[in-house]
Amino acid sequence: MMILDRYILREFVRLFIFMVICFVGLYLIIDFFEKIKMFLSNSATPLQMASFFLFNIPMIISLTLPAAVLISALVTFGVLSKNSEIVAMKANGISLYRTSLPLIIMAGIICMIAFLFSELITPFTNQKADHILKVEVQKQRELGSFKQNQIWYRGKKGIYNFKIFYPEKQLLHGVTINYLNQQFQITMRIDAQSAEWKDGLWAFSNVMITRFQEGDFPIVERLPQALIDLPERPADFMIAQRDADKMGYLELSKYIKKLQSDGYDTTRYRADMHGKIAFSLVSIILVIIGVSFSLRSERSGGVTQSIGAGIVIGFSYWLVFAFAMSLGRSGTLPPFLAAWLANILFGAASVFMFLRVRT
Repeated sequence: MMILDRYILREFVRLFIFMVICFVGLYLIIDFFEKIKMFLSNSATPLQMASFFLFNIPMIISLTLPAAVLISALVTFGVLSKNSEIVAMKANGISLYRTSLPLIIMAGIICMIAFLFSELITPFTNQKADHILKVEVQKQRELGSFKQNQIWYRGKKGIYNFKIFYPEKQLLHGVTINYLNQQFQITMRIDAQSAEWKDGLWAFSNVMITRFQEGDFPIVERLPQALIDLPERPADFMIAQRDADKMGYLELSKYIKKLQSDGYDTTRYRADMHGKIAFSLVSIILVIIGVSFSLRSERSGGVTQSIGAGIVIGFSYWLVFAFAMSLGRSGTLPPFLAAWLANILFGAASVFMFLRVRT
């Protein structure tokens, strides 16, 4: 059996590496033609363009690993079926469940590698790619930073600090603005529960304004609502925003605990946190589906048919996963359920298909 296991694994790994290279190359070609006009209009250097695409490769690999696993499993067992090798294995008393075991184990290893990859490498490279695009190419000023689970931004009138930023809602939570004079002495401080962008102004809620006067006690004013004219717009804060794809699972978990301790809604981030685990484990489910699908008829295997089936199944998973995650981020579904819904549905389908395989 060890010889057979090595043979199946060799065919699978060879196809898997080839598929990963194909997916990365295809993604880079499409992304290059989408961004070439932007690069040229901003006079980007060849080194900047090459660096941007190079730092994007880990993210591309993380996204395409499940599809590569699925198609590799489909093609591997599809070719074995077409060449009657599956029939020979069954004739020698080897169960198809046992035959598929090396691929399932390999899929588990790929899942662990994918999680470590997304935890240790992808967040860093995503940050670097984003920095190259926004700061080096588009010449945006890097006035903001994400430190100690908070967002800091050096504005035109003062230094801003806020706990969480919802770009789609144009909403800030946990806002503190410190106004400084030319001697870097604080002259006024604004604290607010939230600030929402409305009609060209920031609408602050539960505001406390503290004015500092030299040689006198600070003057404190509390307002339930206040419209404050700040020179910064929501788009200006995007450069300081730390998205979930720029944080690993552990860092995101710490960020969520910090926000929860301060009483802020973390639904969006909790959905992304659970999604990191769910997506990294999908390779096992897809390899079982791939093996079961390719063995549904032992003489109908074919590379083209297997690749076509892989694309359809993979695209279907993406649709369900993306749709469920959007429901989870909006709070329509519980974050945990939203992240795992696609895995639950496709996992049930994989078990059903696997048990129906004629061994």
